[in-house]
Amino acid sequence: MQSILRGYSTMLTYLNRLVGYAIGIMLAVMSILIFWQVFARFVVGESLTFSEEISRFLMIWMTMLGTAYAIREGSLIAIEILPEVLKGKGKRILRVISEVVATIFYIVLIIYGWQMAEAVQMQTAPSTRISMFWPMLALPVGGIFMLLNSLGVISKQFLIEKGGR
Repeated sequence: MQSILRGYSTMLTYLNRLVGYAIGIMLAVMSILIFWQVFARFVVGESLTFSEEISRFLMIWMTMLGTAYAIREGSLIAIEILPEVLKGKGKRILRVISEVVATIFYIVLIIYGWQMAEAVQMQTAPSTRISMFWPMLALPVGGIFMLLNSLGVISKQFLIEKGGR
């Protein structure tokens, strides 16, 4: 069982590294587009028609993937009063309970996010004419990565309990 959990943890590490690179690329593209938009507007005197829309879509994807990445790193905003008071096994149990509750939310996000993406697939964005399916797909895809990382956090608690990592 421990070898399966360690393998899952290793796979998540590589997957999160790829997600991190994707987020970095999205941030770079978004920054270039916004810089070019400002340059075009104030220097050239004519705005780009698509840069704001693409930047908005990239921001949605970055938010969803970044949240999943932050779950694994333990970087999300949290109220730390109870975990600070608890020690050892009680603290690990609280962490697992909170991750299980969060996992339920991620499953809801995946299901309803997919339904929303399907519902808007015939709509297109005004300037790029991209199907709204693609920006909305960030919800279920982000939810899947959040779920995977949440399960990774839970498995890490079991590894700690068994004397592993």
